[in-house]
Amino acid sequence: MLDTQNPTCLSFRTAAKAGKFLITAEVAPPKGGNPEHMLKMAATLKGRVHAVNITDGSRAVLRMSPVIASAILIQHGIEPICQIACRDRNRIGLQADLMGAHAIGIRNILALTGDPVKAGDHPDCKGVFDLESVRLLQVIEKLNHGFDCNNQPLTDGMLDLFPGAAVDPQCPSLSSLQKRFERKLEAGAQFFQSQLITDFEILEKFMDKIAADCGKPILAGIFLLKSAKNAQFINRCVPGVNIPEHIIDRLAKAKDPLEEGMKIAAEQVQTAQQLCQGVHMMAVKREDLIPQILEMAGIAPVNQMVAI
Repeated sequence: MLDTQNPTCLSFRTAAKAGKFLITAEVAPPKGGNPEHMLKMAATLKGRVHAVNITDGSRAVLRMSPVIASAILIQHGIEPICQIACRDRNRIGLQADLMGAHAIGIRNILALTGDPVKAGDHPDCKGVFDLESVRLLQVIEKLNHGFDCNNQPLTDGMLDLFPGAAVDPQCPSLSSLQKRFERKLEAGAQFFQSQLITDFEILEKFMDKIAADCGKPILAGIFLLKSAKNAQFINRCVPGVNIPEHIIDRLAKAKDPLEEGMKIAAEQVQTAQQLCQGVHMMAVKREDLIPQILEMAGIAPVNQMVAI
């Protein structure tokens, strides 16, 4: 039985509202029934991040339910941010999962539209997309006030979820970015995690022109590049990402590309500190290196942080 009053489930919200510099990191659920590797990676992050994002079929690749994986983290004293994507469920399924998540102690939800199914490992399956991320945020807002999406009362209690949203400051259309960002704010987003940031001048422009007065924390996405080949693969295969040639050259010339990638990530964390209220760390299959990257960047353990 999970303790739904466990403070493990609440520290991210508390830190966000206190204005602390937020650190989150992403961990994928297992592909199968054994959560051992996920737990091993997440355990290395305890004390170094405020919460661990559990992805929901990222890139439309089959993984364990993020609700179940998040519950397993709570059992081990790790606060999750449970990603919920609209791709695979209709509004009945989405609301059912959100109610179940709340019942087992999950509080932080990242509302996502979801990657298209043709990008993943089941390209012939049907995408649902009954809702998209803004409407999912609106549904969460209603659930938090004790009503379902049809404005019918929740007879067994309202929810208390802390919803967040994704943002892509590097979107080529500033007007589209602003409109989408403002719609998510209006729908109830309490925090924003960005896609992988490669151009910090664009991030600064986004913060100055769009997000300056929003009153909600923005976490810049920081990605660990393991080699020049890894960076080139991301440029080819991840839409909207353009890792600059000078970074690729730096990785190519390094005696130890992984170590150089860690240095680059640490430098980016330091840059993000000057621009926004947090970082969202992504180190696919090497989440255990995130504490070292944060240490290289001079970031204190989360229990030693003061408000900014």
